[in-house]
Amino acid sequence: MLETERLYLRELNPEIYAQLLTSRSDSELMAYFGFQAKEALEEEKERFRQGFVTYFISFHNFHLLDKKTEQVIGKCGFHTWIPTHRRAEVGYQLFHDQHKGKGLMTEALGAVLSYGFEQMNLYRVEAFIADYNVPSHRLLQHSGFSEEGVVRGHYIVDGVNEDSLLLSLLRPEYEKLKASLFAQGEQV
Repeated sequence: MLETERLYLRELNPEIYAQLLTSRSDSELMAYFGFQAKEALEEEKERFRQGFVTYFISFHNFHLLDKKTEQVIGKCGFHTWIPTHRRAEVGYQLFHDQHKGKGLMTEALGAVLSYGFEQMNLYRVEAFIADYNVPSHRLLQHSGFSEEGVVRGHYIVDGVNEDSLLLSLLRPEYEKLKASLFAQGEQV
């Protein structure tokens, strides 16, 4: 488990998913994943049944737990990890508005990036975001990511293909930033 000033980051990988889904009741799983609705749990189970992992791609995520309440408040991690090329796509989400704007994702992302570069031996971390997602863009730029361009028709949102901005952080850039930005737990 990773830890920041205000968060615990509980590891979630394919092996842990398999163990959880075969050994826990639905009510236990809903609490573990932080789901409010049974439908969300069923969607998660279906994603697992369809296969999170292929020969080339895996994932490595973390649940974000508030240290004070020990409740799951979000997630952050690598949902597209290609070990043979030492790259991964980072994704993150806070589940409720009450947790946004407090620098929690800055803490979480710093810990996850450190884990990715130091433990997973990544060379490149990518992020794809909607151009209108200003908070996410600000978070990534603050964390040292550089904008590379636009990926056209990349995601479907409400039945419509939308473009994504592609940002990335390379190991040499991370190495320059880690002593100052990530160690101090600076907040956006």
